[in-house]
Amino acid sequence: MAALKILVIPGSLRTGSLNAKLAAVAAHQFAQAGVEVTRLSLADFPLPIYDGDLQTKSGVPKNAVDLKRMIGVHHGVLFVTPEYNSSVPPLLKNAIDWVSRVHDAHESRGQVFRGRAFAIAGASHSRLGGARALAALRLILSACQALVIPNQLAVAFANEAYDDMDRLKHPPDIEALGALVRQLIDVSQRLM
Repeated sequence: MAALKILVIPGSLRTGSLNAKLAAVAAHQFAQAGVEVTRLSLADFPLPIYDGDLQTKSGVPKNAVDLKRMIGVHHGVLFVTPEYNSSVPPLLKNAIDWVSRVHDAHESRGQVFRGRAFAIAGASHSRLGGARALAALRLILSACQALVIPNQLAVAFANEAYDDMDRLKHPPDIEALGALVRQLIDVSQRLM
């Protein structure tokens, strides 16, 4: 059987991002579990703001095709998102919007969201830990017909959640991340 592959995508490009830290911690957890893990940056896949007229005129941008194909070679995907105005940041929403428009000749549009498991996590300075963004992201992914696992992680007061080695330090966060990692691995393996 092929090795299980998990893709970790932080939805922030900000220097010192609490969500990029969380993505790194999660990627380490997947690696510790013996999974082949890839962590990417959306900075490597710059995209214009989604516009149907632009798509009609110029087609889907190459970076959207490349990002879709990157998702497609993984069995599971973890999105780690900050919360902007109680929702998903434009960077992540735009990437999902473009990827949902990509399809190769042998597949339907948005097929990359079906047939693999998705997980969601977020970190925020607030006491809700980005839970509103996670609810919005779950809705967006569900609209794309993605299978989003029930476990999720919302790290509250994230500016105080990491130790000096950028690891999570509070037992409830550590346990919740472990549960998310185990569930994404389990569901992804069943879909292989």
